[in-house]
Amino acid sequence: MNTLLLVGGDLCERTAEMLDPDHWDCIGLRRRWMRSVWEDTIFWYQADLRSRESLFFLGDDEFSEISHILYAPSPGGRTMAHYAEIYSFGLLRLLSSLSSHCLHRLQRCVLVGSSAVWGPSDDWVDEETPVEDTDFRTMSLLHAEAALHAVLPPGIGVALRLSGLYGPGRLRLINGLHAGRITAPDGPGHWANRIHVDDAARACAHLLTMADPQPLYIGTDDHPLPTAELYDALARLMGGPSPARQLRAPSGKRLSNARLRASGWTPVWPNALEGYAACLAMPAK
Repeated sequence: MNTLLLVGGDLCERTAEMLDPDHWDCIGLRRRWMRSVWEDTIFWYQADLRSRESLFFLGDDEFSEISHILYAPSPGGRTMAHYAEIYSFGLLRLLSSLSSHCLHRLQRCVLVGSSAVWGPSDDWVDEETPVEDTDFRTMSLLHAEAALHAVLPPGIGVALRLSGLYGPGRLRLINGLHAGRITAPDGPGHWANRIHVDDAARACAHLLTMADPQPLYIGTDDHPLPTAELYDALARLMGGPSPARQLRAPSGKRLSNARLRASGWTPVWPNALEGYAACLAMPAK
């Protein structure tokens, strides 16, 4: 029996749902107590990654059987302090709170990060492409990855850099286009990369269970699109006008998921246009 420690919200819950309950016990950490539709799948504990004292209980004997970790929290805000607390320091606080017995038997820790660590590029971007640590968000994410690989032996720590998530409950782009609040970037060098949240969860479950993973993977679908092309196509799906154009400096890049695909992961939604169309076809709740 494996014991998975989940650190995060929606993505962690979706990942747990994809694991066989006959082989996985799932426990989770959350900052605030709230009821969850996943309570039959995950046993929740209240903890705060910003406080080392809040995590001390993880050193107790009852948590020594943790065999896997999925670290996918979200910062509580967009400031340097918010990102540093969760990424630069949060992962180290969590790992240092576990008992030595737990760390010794840990089989896998998957850290969910972001493809934002790469700058704009019209060329294909893969795991070997140099990053741009030019702002506090990028630096915090890279600090977490460095801590992951410094503390854990090779093959145990795996970083997954995700592109833009969409899916049920994650349709801000659709809502913004519908309300006319979003303009499409004009000019060269604009790319949009997306991954359905359930495909991201499948990637997390895959990396938790696969043998001999590489230390880093990009999680994205098969079809990066010029940003304006994506926005126009989504507007057509909704039966509305194309968004206005606005001249902007190059942004975005063409992400390759070749390494993750080669490892055995296959997206159910390889094209974001099909995935968004399925979301739009779902009945409103």
